[in-house]
Amino acid sequence: NRAQGPLPHGAILQLKLGLNQWEIQQDIDMRLMESLPRDSQQEWWEANLDLPAEVYRVDYVIYDKRSGMYDNNGYKDYSMELANPMSEMTILELRLAAYRAFEAQRVRYLESENAELMRAVELAAQDAAEAGRKEYRKKREVQLAAEAQAALKRAQVYAATRRQPEAMKMKSQASVPGVFAWTTPVRAGQEAFLAYNKGQGPLANTNSVQVHMYCDGWLAETKQVVNLTSMPGSEVDKAELRNNVGGNHNWMGAWVKVPKESAILDFVFSDEGQVAWDNNNMQDFHTVVTGALSEQELAQQLAQAASQRDEAKEKEGEERAAKRAIKKAYVRGAALRQRRAAMNEFLYTVPYVPVPGQKVEVYYNPEYTALRGRPNIFLKAGWNRWSYNSINPRNAPAIPMEQTISANLGFYMATLDVPEDAWCMDLMFVDTKVPGQPTGFFDNNGGLDYHIAVASPAANGAVSSPGSLSVQAPLKVVHVAVEMAPIAKVGGMGDVVTALGRAVQEEGHTVEVIIPKYDCIRYEQVEDLRQEGSFAFGGTQVRVWRGVVEGLNTTFLEPENGHFWRGCIYGRNDDAVRFEFHCGSALHYLNTYNVQAHIVHCHDWQSAHIAWGNRGNSRCVFTIHNLSYGADLVGRAMGACDVATTVSPTYAQEISGQGPIAPHLSKLYGIRNGIDADIWDPEDDPFLPMNYSYENCIQGKAAAREELRRRLNLANVDVPVVGCVTRLVAQKGIHLIKHAAWRTLERGGQFVLLGSAPDGRVQAEFNALRDQLMQQFHGRAALIFTYDEPLSHVIYAGCDMFLVPSMFEPCGLTQMIAMQFGTVPVVRRTGGLADTVYDVDHDEERAAAAGMRTNGFMFDSTDAAGMDYALNRAISMFYNDRPGWNTIVARIMQQDWSWYSPALDYTELYYKALRS
Repeated sequence: NRAQGPLPHGAILQLKLGLNQWEIQQDIDMRLMESLPRDSQQEWWEANLDLPAEVYRVDYVIYDKRSGMYDNNGYKDYSMELANPMSEMTILELRLAAYRAFEAQRVRYLESENAELMRAVELAAQDAAEAGRKEYRKKREVQLAAEAQAALKRAQVYAATRRQPEAMKMKSQASVPGVFAWTTPVRAGQEAFLAYNKGQGPLANTNSVQVHMYCDGWLAETKQVVNLTSMPGSEVDKAELRNNVGGNHNWMGAWVKVPKESAILDFVFSDEGQVAWDNNNMQDFHTVVTGALSEQELAQQLAQAASQRDEAKEKEGEERAAKRAIKKAYVRGAALRQRRAAMNEFLYTVPYVPVPGQKVEVYYNPEYTALRGRPNIFLKAGWNRWSYNSINPRNAPAIPMEQTISANLGFYMATLDVPEDAWCMDLMFVDTKVPGQPTGFFDNNGGLDYHIAVASPAANGAVSSPGSLSVQAPLKVVHVAVEMAPIAKVGGMGDVVTALGRAVQEEGHTVEVIIPKYDCIRYEQVEDLRQEGSFAFGGTQVRVWRGVVEGLNTTFLEPENGHFWRGCIYGRNDDAVRFEFHCGSALHYLNTYNVQAHIVHCHDWQSAHIAWGNRGNSRCVFTIHNLSYGADLVGRAMGACDVATTVSPTYAQEISGQGPIAPHLSKLYGIRNGIDADIWDPEDDPFLPMNYSYENCIQGKAAAREELRRRLNLANVDVPVVGCVTRLVAQKGIHLIKHAAWRTLERGGQFVLLGSAPDGRVQAEFNALRDQLMQQFHGRAALIFTYDEPLSHVIYAGCDMFLVPSMFEPCGLTQMIAMQFGTVPVVRRTGGLADTVYDVDHDEERAAAAGMRTNGFMFDSTDAAGMDYALNRAISMFYNDRPGWNTIVARIMQQDWSWYSPALDYTELYYKALRS
C-alpha cells in the first residue's frame, strides 16, 4: 500500500528482492491493482515472485523508479516468512556440490582443449621443421652461389698471378749437365724422377741431399721437401747422366709429385740439416711443366675446389635449422598455452574456438575481475575487432548473463550467434544494461577488450572444415628508429626494433623498419641492398635504399647533406638535429611512397617527432626505452601518440608520476622486452664447448665453467662463480658490483666481470680493483674491460650466479639471457628486473600469479646490506643444498623469455591504436 508509506503520489514501483540475506538480488516491476479501491489511504501494488527451492530467507524493499526514493521499512527492510524452507547449511552444501561438479567439468573440458592445442603444436612443429630445412637450403644456395662467385674471382686473380709473363719467362731447364736432370717427363698431375749430382758443387762434402720444391714463382702452399737417395750405377748409365760430362759423379734421386695446377717447378737443394745449399748461384732451378692448365682452366679448377660442398656439414646445418624451428614452435605453443590458462581462469567459450554460423557459449567469472561482487553481469559483444556493422563497444547491446550456479557463485554464461563472416569475437563485461552508461563498473581488459579468434577456413580450402567467409587482414607496421640490431646497434633499442619486428612478422603481419643510412652500418649483414630513387626534403636530396636485415624489409634514408656520414651513430653534438631530420624525411617518405601503414611505431626521443608529424591515416605507437633522456620530446610524443608503451610493467609504474608521463598515463602500457632466442640459445651456441639443454644442464654448465676458468686463468675448484656483464655506469650499481666482488671472494667463490666504463675516472677505479683482487685473490677473480662477444656467451653459461644490482633498469636483458643459460640471477628489485626475477624464498605467490616459478634472489635497498642479503642466500644455497640448486638451474632454463608473448601484447596495442 503506497499511500501508507514514504513514497510519493505518482510513483512507479519496483520491488527489489534479496534472497538469502541479499546474496541474490532481483528487480521486479510492480503493477497497480486496479481491482482494489484507491483513495488517499490506500493504493495497492502487486508483484509475482518465483522463488527457487534453495531459499531460506526473503527480504525486500520498494523503490520508486520515478523519484529514486525507497521504502525500506525504516532501514530494517521487509521480510516474509517461508513455509518449510531449506536450512542455510543444506543450501550451502548443495551449492558446494554443484560448484565442484561444474569445476570438474570445466577442468576436464579445458584439459582436453589444451591436449588439442598440443597436438596442433606438434603438427606445427613438424611443418616448421620442414620449412626450416627448406629455408636453410634456400639461404645456403644463395650463400654458396655467392661464395662460388667470390672463389672464382679470387681464383682468377690467383691464376693470373701464377701465369703472369714474368713467371713464364723465368729461365727454365729440363736439366743441367752434371748438375741435375729429369729422367722422366715432367707432366702436370703426375710423378717425375729428379736426379741430382752431389759429387760436385756446394753439397759435395755433405752426407745427404733433399730437394725443396715449389711451383709458379715459389708459392708457399705448393711446397714439397723430399729426401734424395743414391742411384745405382745402372740407373745412372741408363739415364745417360755421365755422357760427355767430366768431374765427379755421385748421383742421387727421388720421385716427386708434380702439382696438377703447376706450370713451372721451382726448386733448390740442401743437406738434411739445411746448412749447405745449392741454389744455382742464387738463380734457383726452374723447369717448365708439360700439360699445364691454362689460366682460365686453372681459375675454374681452383674455384671449384674452393666451392666444394661438404654434404655431411650441409645435412648437419639442415638439421640444426629444423631443430631450431621445432623449438620455436614448442616455445610459441607453451606461451600460447600459458596465456590461455591465465584467461581461462575467468573467461572461456564452448566451443573453445567459435565456429562461424554457429552458436557459442561465453563463460565469465567476475570473481577475478573488476566486477567482483556486482549483482548483475552483462556481456557486450562485437566481431572482427569491433568493425562488424561498425559497432562501438560502448554502445553495443548489453546481453544479460545467467548464473551457472545460484548465489553469484562461479561462472556466468551467455549464448551468441557467430556471424558467418566473423574472424574474431570481441568481448567486454559490464554491470548495467544501459548503453553508454559511464558510471557503471566494467571489465574491458585494461582498455584492450577481450578477443577470441574464430575458426578460419581450412588451409586447402576444404568445404568440410568450417571457417569464416572472411579472414583477418594483416597489419602493416612501420618502425621508425635510429638503431637496429645487428647492423646499427648501440643499446637495447636496436635489439627491440629487430626482435619485436621479427616476432610480429612471424604472427602474419607485415613489418618494415626505417633507419638512417649511416656510413658505419655493418653492410655485410644487409641482404639485397639497392637504391630505389630519391626525394627532395629539407634542402637536400634524400636517397632511398632498400634491403633485408634479419628477415625484415628495411628502408635506409640517406640525406646528401652528410648528416649520417659521421662514422658513428651518436656523439657529434648535433644528434637532436640529425634525428629530427631523419623523422621528417621518414614522414615524407611514408607519404611520398604511399606506404599506407596501419601503425607507425617510433622509439624514444630520437624518433619522437614522428608522433606529432604528418602520418596521414596511420596511428602512432610510441615506446619509451629509457626516460632518462629527452624528457621534453618524450612528453610531447606522449601527448600526440595514440598508444604508448615502455619496456616493462614495473618501469611503467615507476615513471607514471613523472612530468612527461602523468598527464597521459591512460595511454601507457608496460610490456617486458624479450631476448633473441636464436642468438642466446645454449642448445645451438657456437661459442660454447658443449651445447646443452635443461635436461643435461649440469654437464653443459660444467664444461662451460671449465672453459671459462681456462680462458681467465681461474682455479678449477668446486666453488660458485659469480658473473657480471655490464656497462660500468652509475645506473648499473657500480658500488654494489665492487662490493659483490669482495663478498663473493670472502665467501670462497670466484668473480668474473666483463665490461667497461665510458668515464675514465670510473674505469681507473675498476682497474685498481682488478689489481687488488688479482694480488689478494690470485686465481679467483678476473675483470676484463673490453667488448668480447664470444667470451660473454661463455660467462653466461659458465657462471653459477649472475649479478644485476641496477639502481634503475627499464627492462634489462642480461638477467633473462643468464636464465636462458641456467645461471641464477641475483638482482635488485626495480623495473624489468622485478618483472622477470622471482625470489626463491619470498616470491612463490607472486610468481604463481604471473604463471611462473621462482627463479632467483632479490634485494630492495641500494646499499651493501641489501646486496649481501641476496648474494649470501644464493651462495649459501649453492654450498649447502646442491640438489635444490640444480633444480633451480634446470627450472629457469625452461622459462620463456622470448618475444612470442610480448609480440602478442604489442599486436593487441596496435589494434587498440587503430580504434583510438
